[in-house]
Amino acid sequence: MADQREEGEVEPDFEKKHPLENKWSLWFDNPNQKQTQKQYGQSLRSVYTFDTVEDFWCLYNNIRTPSQVNVGATYYLFKEGIEPKWEDGRNQKGGCWTAPVPGKGDSKKTLDAWWLNSVLACIGEQFTDGDEINGIAVVIRARGDRIEMWTRTASNEAAQTMIGKQLKQYLDIPESSKIGFSVFEEKINSGGGGKAKDRYMV
Repeated sequence: MADQREEGEVEPDFEKKHPLENKWSLWFDNPNQKQTQKQYGQSLRSVYTFDTVEDFWCLYNNIRTPSQVNVGATYYLFKEGIEPKWEDGRNQKGGCWTAPVPGKGDSKKTLDAWWLNSVLACIGEQFTDGDEINGIAVVIRARGDRIEMWTRTASNEAAQTMIGKQLKQYLDIPESSKIGFSVFEEKINSGGGGKAKDRYMV
């Protein structure tokens, strides 16, 4: 078949990759049993690091979606060099927004859509204060699945509030539903149970 391309038209370069602003690492945690704070991280594994759009989709298309993994498992997508632990130097002064996946309707479909949308917003630098974003997690639990957006400066109320509002927007959470921001230092000081009052709500 003759080539229909016009003279002077540039042939597309399918080998060319589109770099992301940051390098990102996917982590997976799948403990056999409920962990205490001291045990946390023992089953945490770094899976893959990428820095292009194409490498992200290569990864995403070859792993299970959150709805397909075991209850108790967690996916974390964090900027390279930041471990998904409260004690990591870049998380210590931070906290996280928690968006519980609604239990009604097709909650597993919502879970997968929320994870993909939040990940794309992170790697695509869609948040106004992107430097504040450390990573995103999808937490699969029997009592309810959730998305967690980890940030670095809990005391910066303006930045955290903006991030929380934008996260709700990207997940299509209605205005009537509130999500809360908790502080890691307070979680650690609460005795390791991870229970801390929300400092901010949007």
